[in-house]
Amino acid sequence: MTRIDARFAELRAAGRKAFVSYIMAGDPDADTSLEVMKGLPGAGVDIIELGVPFTDPMADGPTIQLAGQRALAGGMTLEKTLAMARAFREGDDVTPIVLMGYYNPIYNRGVERFLRDATAAGIDGLIVVDLPPEEDDELCIPASNAGLNFIRLATPTTDDKRLPKVLQNTSGFVYYVSITGITGAAAAEAGDVGPEVARIKAQTDLPVIVGFGIRSPETAQTIAGVADGCVVGSAIVGEMARGRPVAEVLAFVRGLAEGAHRA
Repeated sequence: MTRIDARFAELRAAGRKAFVSYIMAGDPDADTSLEVMKGLPGAGVDIIELGVPFTDPMADGPTIQLAGQRALAGGMTLEKTLAMARAFREGDDVTPIVLMGYYNPIYNRGVERFLRDATAAGIDGLIVVDLPPEEDDELCIPASNAGLNFIRLATPTTDDKRLPKVLQNTSGFVYYVSITGITGAAAAEAGDVGPEVARIKAQTDLPVIVGFGIRSPETAQTIAGVADGCVVGSAIVGEMARGRPVAEVLAFVRGLAEGAHRA
């Protein structure tokens, strides 16, 4: 059982929905992003998504693209992202960490070496948005064999014919993208999301977590109410981009987490 599996078991036992937060490693700088990361569990975050900056983040909107550019300009790399996870693990051995990014940096490092290093750094799961199920032998199956959850995205365009293929080697949870398009592009609507979550849950026992388009405690509550939890990324990254002090960023996160946990 991974930390992700254990966390969802705890949440189910407590009758509570999950709140997942995304931050970009190295944004606005390495020290600040680590300080925020260390504060996330205390702000109510159940699972941390840690973004790996990449030069061509095709699934991300302007907010996260700019965060990645700032991180890269500051010298953040995959190696330093793993070091950030190791530093976090010195004080927290229970909060799950999902590494989210693109395949190129992993490929360049070498899959075997990457999986060994990620496991040693305390990473629990991977979201690699540009590797389709047809390429599962490339990373998904080796990651699962190494004890990491490989989390797949389903979208509004994932029809009933495609969905079983998406789900076949997915573990940890399913990330449902609430809108068609890039991160931060539109607002999530529970009326649209609810039937899609039900459709996915009819084909899997995995938790379904909804992301994209969630910016307020109220939206976090309504979206978590029709799923097993929600993810917020761009709204948090946007607060950091405005130069908010770490305490204010964490207070913003706490409000979102409380919204999700009220669902």
